[in-house]
Amino acid sequence: MEYISTAIEGVYLIEPKIFNDARGYFFEAWKKEEFEEKIGKVDFVQDNESKSSYGVLRGLHYQKGDYSQAKLVRVIKGKVLDVAVDLRRNSPTFGKHVMVELSEDNKRQFFIPRGFAHGFLVLSQEAIFTYKVDNVYAPQAEAGVRWNDPDLAIEWPIDPKDVVTSEKDLKAPLFKEAECF
Repeated sequence: MEYISTAIEGVYLIEPKIFNDARGYFFEAWKKEEFEEKIGKVDFVQDNESKSSYGVLRGLHYQKGDYSQAKLVRVIKGKVLDVAVDLRRNSPTFGKHVMVELSEDNKRQFFIPRGFAHGFLVLSQEAIFTYKVDNVYAPQAEAGVRWNDPDLAIEWPIDPKDVVTSEKDLKAPLFKEAECF
């Protein structure tokens, strides 16, 4: 696998080595020793999966305090635009974001450390999205930032009227009101 640094320190794009033949393909999706050598020790404790249709935007979500989560995400089916927003107040990239396309074709993964809000927009008819997390979900620590916050200036590639999101995400606070790290 190739571990590619992004514009924000600690956030990585991971490209697997894919072996194709007449039977299909094979690749290593995660290898603990290699991951720890390139990124550091992360103790993943839970795998999650979601299925969404075109235009669904999930995010920008995070967990606060002791319940913060690092995530390793990828797409099994379809295509998404994945975004990580730096919420670490002492970071030189505080309030900045990294955006990557993840798909069943490119098989890329995106590592997002603790201290970030995360979200994705489905660009295909359907997407199956999976992620490993290093901390369990805690409803009392759940938080979010509005997906279309003008201060974040995330350029989502579809018309906002075509975005499908939850009521909770529609009511998420703006970045300047968010509880950051």
